[in-house]
Amino acid sequence: MADAGNGAQSSQVKSATRTLDIIEYVVAHNRPLVAQEIATALGIPVSSLSYLLSTLVEREYLVRDARRYSAGPGLARLQASREGFTLADRAAPLVRTLRVQLNETTSFFVRHDWEIEAIVTESSEHALRYSVPQGRRLPMHALAAGKVLLASLEADELDRYFAEVQREVFTSETVTDEKRLRAQLDEARHTGFAMTDEEFSRGIVGIGKLATMGGVPVGSLSVAVPKVRFDDDLHARVADLLERTAGLLEES
Repeated sequence: MADAGNGAQSSQVKSATRTLDIIEYVVAHNRPLVAQEIATALGIPVSSLSYLLSTLVEREYLVRDARRYSAGPGLARLQASREGFTLADRAAPLVRTLRVQLNETTSFFVRHDWEIEAIVTESSEHALRYSVPQGRRLPMHALAAGKVLLASLEADELDRYFAEVQREVFTSETVTDEKRLRAQLDEARHTGFAMTDEEFSRGIVGIGKLATMGGVPVGSLSVAVPKVRFDDDLHARVADLLERTAGLLEES
């Protein structure tokens, strides 16, 4: 009887090989190609090819114009120097891997003054899931990703935050009181994590972890989980993976 693990591994290797074949075939031609041409040339079933092409377009290794495909800007990034990669470029594969490991919505946020913005986000594949709005400025006090960034501020800058920002109430659980919020931030500095429990969206628990590069804060990683799935075991697993992921970014 064939080993199930070996079968899955063989399938993954075959998919990886086909992906590389597609890239090489498209790059070798000095014109855009339709999917049927690629399928015929490489012997890939159209159903499988459609998924692979969509993934390559999403990652910008190919670009699609109507029904035709050609080489995309993502290929140039593969030869770029370290300095040529943006923070989003570096965070994206880590966020994607974290989402795959947990199957919960995972994001990378950066700070803009007293707000945060998700520059990378990957949504859970569960039917019941939370979607983070990418590119939208969000309040720091009501999200775990924002709290952990607040906790990283110097004392004088944090004082300025409390003096300048009117903290909006989103749910009955939103913490806006300065004393209570400062206590949460002290806890975040102690544990290395910040949490929210239905503070921004009803039914959602958030866990945030500070992300640094060269010891300097550059953003925060967060995982958002529907409360009905959140328990102590998942909490521990999320915290462990966030810790490891933040360490990988620090080393990049």
